[in-house]
Amino acid sequence: MQGKTQFLKGFGMLSRILAVAFSSFVTILSTSIPLILFYPEVSNTNVLILIGILLLGSFLTHGLLTHIVNDLADFKSGTDEYSPGVLSGGSRVIQTKVFTYAQLKLFGVVLTAVMALAAVLFFIFGYTVLGILTILGMWGAISYSMRPFIFAYKPLAGEWLSLFPSMLALGLAAPWIMLDSIPVWAWFNAAINAIWCMAWVMVHHIPDMDADQRAKPVKNTSVLYAANRWGRRAAHLPAVLYLAIIGVLAVIMTFTRPLAGIITLILIIITILMLFDTDKRDVEAVTATEKKMLIMAALTALMLGFII
Repeated sequence: MQGKTQFLKGFGMLSRILAVAFSSFVTILSTSIPLILFYPEVSNTNVLILIGILLLGSFLTHGLLTHIVNDLADFKSGTDEYSPGVLSGGSRVIQTKVFTYAQLKLFGVVLTAVMALAAVLFFIFGYTVLGILTILGMWGAISYSMRPFIFAYKPLAGEWLSLFPSMLALGLAAPWIMLDSIPVWAWFNAAINAIWCMAWVMVHHIPDMDADQRAKPVKNTSVLYAANRWGRRAAHLPAVLYLAIIGVLAVIMTFTRPLAGIITLILIIITILMLFDTDKRDVEAVTATEKKMLIMAALTALMLGFII
């Protein structure tokens, strides 16, 4: 019984379910809700079944595989050992001896094999989009932290080459599968939600700057690059940049979806001001800001789903 409890505890720590729910899950809902509300020709039952499949897939990909691979890489480089973060610094399943490095590696191999098999079966049985989504999810998880890619250790690469494609595809999934073509509103919703995720991940990296600098190899995230180039006070600039991009998309969106565009813009401005007001040296203050950003991202995603 104690072994089972520890096993479940370990996977609970690994999954960081709240972060996944406030990013990946709401991204799925953001483009699934309109199919139920505004497309009477689409079967609500089929949409709900698809939502369930996508939620499970995002949990396995973003909640488990991504975190497993990232924990393994950051344990070897040493950055998690030095991290003072509350939400950052990995799941700490290895450091707290809930799982050994070998066990975590085995879980990663098994999960990768299962997902690869699922992708093959999706293609064989004609579920091409689900096969593509599975491959993109695996690519995002593996390329982020695994050699020869380790994009998480290179400025901009982790966000744009690993995280963005995976999150964008996840956001497009429901309309991509259920409709003949992907409507413009879905592209906006998916892009905004994906970039929102990138923005809060940048804040997630702020408490880890010193640990990332000490890592071998150095985990040269966009945040660490900005801090080394322009000083620690500039650590929030990557997040501000991504929020500004969302702001531009929101302004463009106001021409066709004025209310959604205006609300998005207001939420972005509030978040940017919050970032400038956060003490980057205070781990608890940064963590509090990160939590607020997750809430703001979720509010944006759900609002975009109800207002198209």
